[in-house]
Amino acid sequence: VQLQASGGGSVQAGGSLTLSCAASRSVFNINVMEWHRQAPGKERELVASIGIGGDTSYRESVKGRFTIARDAAKNTVDLQMNNLKPEDTGVYYCHSVLIDRNDWGQGTQVTVSS
Repeated sequence: VQLQASGGGSVQAGGSLTLSCAASRSVFNINVMEWHRQAPGKERELVASIGIGGDTSYRESVKGRFTIARDAAKNTVDLQMNNLKPEDTGVYYCHSVLIDRNDWGQGTQVTVSS
């Protein structure tokens, strides 16, 4: 699966951004779609995921602020990020998981200033 992430940028704390991950196959036919992030000097971490049945899960630190959803019209998996904090800064990656393979998109930078 080819993945293309977009939507990153620079915002002040409390601001919002929406990231989009476009896929080369229907996002509704991918077992799991995930958003990960990597802050400078830190390991990559899972932020949010959505299963083929629409079930979602979130990292504790983003619960209530981030929403992951699939957009049928655009064939994307979007991550709506509200009330952003400086600790949300990092490179965000989308990741697709199928039974026999998994793929990563290129990252998109999110910078939140205080």
